[in-house]
Amino acid sequence: MKTKFVSLLAIILGLIIIIFPALGLIGASSLIGLSVLLMSIYLLVVGVTIIDYNTSGAIIDLILGLLLLFLSIGLIFNPALLGFITEITLYLAGIMLIIVAVASLINNRSSRYGFYIGIAGIVLGLLYIIIGTYISNPIVLGTLIGIWLVISGILKLMDR
Repeated sequence: MKTKFVSLLAIILGLIIIIFPALGLIGASSLIGLSVLLMSIYLLVVGVTIIDYNTSGAIIDLILGLLLLFLSIGLIFNPALLGFITEITLYLAGIMLIIVAVASLINNRSSRYGFYIGIAGIVLGLLYIIIGTYISNPIVLGTLIGIWLVISGILKLMDR
């Protein structure tokens, strides 16, 4: 039951992230902050749901979720923070996606599709950094995080 809930949550949050950039109503810092916020919500929920059987993975997810939560709040509510870290924001989001993917690889070793969830996150994190370097379009970058969440949710649903 918990796995289905987390999978559906990942799919819903991923679709929200994919839909919001298409609307074009949110500024770059708010869009990146929203993407990171939804990723942090997902990590916090996953950390709480797996704490019964994977304590070390849950602690990693909870710590990453809290770090991403503080980062996203700063990006959403303090535009000066984006000015301060403009150059590293894109790299930071890509690096966080890669770190989350590695944590997913660690947490889902026994899962049939856990390896693919982690690999998809690593590949999309690298794409995020590469695309962020050359394009820096928040619509494309937010969509990459949404794609990873949707892929993660679908593969977790297929697992059992």
